[in-house]
This record gives sequence, C-alpha cells and structure tokens, in this order.
Amino acid sequence: MWSQSHTIVTKEATKEQMWKLFADVNNWHTWDNGIEYAKMDGQFEQGNYFLLKPKNGPKVKIQLWETIPNKKFVDLTRFPLAKMYGEHTFEETPEGLKVTVTMTVSGVLGFLWKKIVAQDIVDHLPEEMENQVRVASKL
Repeated sequence: MWSQSHTIVTKEATKEQMWKLFADVNNWHTWDNGIEYAKMDGQFEQGNYFLLKPKNGPKVKIQLWETIPNKKFVDLTRFPLAKMYGEHTFEETPEGLKVTVTMTVSGVLGFLWKKIVAQDIVDHLPEEMENQVRVASKL
C-alpha cells in the first residue's frame, strides 16, 4: 500500500465553504484545470457515484465511500487489481482551517496505478489545494 498526504492551513475559507465547493461536483470543471468534466446525479453522500473525465485520460467512475458534511469525505476509484482512495478532511484549528488530502493506493497492481495516476495527483496537490481555497472563499 502507498499513501501520501498534503496539508494547508488557511483563514481564507471556512469548512462550510470548502464542503460547498466539493459537493457541487457538476461544477468542478470551473475550478479544476485538470478535468474536462465531473458529473453526478443526486446528493453528495455516501454510496453515490460520479463520473470524472480527466484531461488526457479516460473517464472514471468514482464512489463516495464516506461523507461527513463539513468535516470529511473519502472517494474511491476502482482500477483493475487496485483501489485508490482520496480522503479530504476539514478541521478547524486556532491557526485556521486545516485542509488535508491523503491519497492511498492498494492492491496487487497498486504500484502501477500509483505511477500512472496517483503520483501525478499528489504532485499537483499544493497548487490545487490553494486554488480550491481561493475559489471556496468566494462561495
């Protein structure tokens, strides 16, 4: 199993604003330059699925594995012989809102999917998370 995290602390956005940003899956393309689209029917809740089409990549079906409004959500992408989890947490601290994203890949071919998909996601987390905060602060 492989896992890597990135954390930022900000006073620009609240946990409610961050949750609102992510819960509006159909508008992710307006702030995430790495995707063509994301589409979800229904609510941003555990068990629901959405489709995500990265630029220069095939569309993938992603499940909301766990959702705790304004605190945490975990998404699950299933690959052949591997799973990738993206855990997003929002925690209020005296210094500001602590936002952490942890990407985890497991399974027999986890090493391959880490190389093909997950490492690129992790490499771009610092700039992506700063952009998410900037956009969320205006919601």
